[in-house]
Amino acid sequence: MRLSQILFSQGFGTRRLCAGLIQHGEVRVNGELVDDPEAEYEPEGLQFEVSGKTWPYYEKALILLNKPAGYECSQKPKHHPSVMSLLPAPLRERGVQPVGRLDEDTTGLLLLTDDGALIHKLTSPKHHVPKVYEARCKHPLSAEQVAQLLAGVELREPEPVARPGRPARPAPPPEFTRAEAAEAYDSHGLRLTLTEGKYHQVKRMVAAVGNRVEALHRPRFGALSLPEDLPPGGWTWVSSPALIWP
Repeated sequence: MRLSQILFSQGFGTRRLCAGLIQHGEVRVNGELVDDPEAEYEPEGLQFEVSGKTWPYYEKALILLNKPAGYECSQKPKHHPSVMSLLPAPLRERGVQPVGRLDEDTTGLLLLTDDGALIHKLTSPKHHVPKVYEARCKHPLSAEQVAQLLAGVELREPEPVARPGRPARPAPPPEFTRAEAAEAYDSHGLRLTLTEGKYHQVKRMVAAVGNRVEALHRPRFGALSLPEDLPPGGWTWVSSPALIWP
């Protein structure tokens, strides 16, 4: 593949801009300066430098981000900055997007990719990809609450309010859900494993058993754990989707 095409595929701008980066001496391959945009390389496993920063070639990008609080998992955030602002421009340019969503106040492991088929696999309930959440609850946890979460609870939406001139729509039927695993790891700490991805699921489940989530963190997605040395807002490459879930 031509070097200019490699840079283009990795999000370094238009084809013309990528050719310009090469011609102006901003690109090195295997430590050597390359100024010919037409130079050809085998892209698989290739590492190159652009403006002094090393980049690996990936046909599809897969990123693990340690999401801090105060960021929305949206391309068009409404009230807080987007998690996309934590990533370098080439990743944003190539169109990575979150695999599922974490609430603005939820922290922890967030995956982002430009592989649509992988997003579907990891978020579809039929694939049963487990996600682990750690909730700090307002009230002490009881054995009965943990047992309820394992047995299953109903998630109910609030009754709709009628407005003048507009009849209220009927409330949606309650959703039944259960935790694949649940344990209280201290008096107010709850660890849940879920395979679904319902809206505000952990918070609604905890509310359904008479408690309240004060803080929420996700340390694990599938077989991936959040690296201990990755600071909030930091990101790293995931070399293969197989590391997440078979």
